[in-house]
Amino acid sequence: MKDFLFPQPTDSKGFSFLLLCLRIFFGLMLTMHGLEKLYNYTELCYTFPDPTGIGSEITLLFVIFAEMMCSVAFIFGALYRLSMIPILGVMAVAFIHIHEASIAQGELAFIYLIVFIMMYITGPGQYSIDAKIYEYLHAKDYEAYEY
Repeated sequence: MKDFLFPQPTDSKGFSFLLLCLRIFFGLMLTMHGLEKLYNYTELCYTFPDPTGIGSEITLLFVIFAEMMCSVAFIFGALYRLSMIPILGVMAVAFIHIHEASIAQGELAFIYLIVFIMMYITGPGQYSIDAKIYEYLHAKDYEAYEY
């Protein structure tokens, strides 16, 4: 379980720097969408699409959580893969249900979905909080086996 939550960071510093740049860029872009929804909360509260049937307000709160809180965790690489699950869910629902899986209507949601899937598979890289946790956990494992 700990290897899933804290995957081994890649060895290449250049590749890890690229992943950091992608995390910052796409995380900030998604955070801006969440901020826009938060600022317009009172107007969106009753009109926000509800494809899951849990209510417009709860759906809006979940989307704001995914786009703001989870994208901040994504930027810092903290519980990286766990924090991406709500983001991937929101982007999948937005593309498939809201934009009816049409690239013409849901291009941005589709781009986010593909990028976040690729970033999920790749992992956060060595410039992340998860990489530091991985080093700490495996250093403790190594010390436990020393006599």
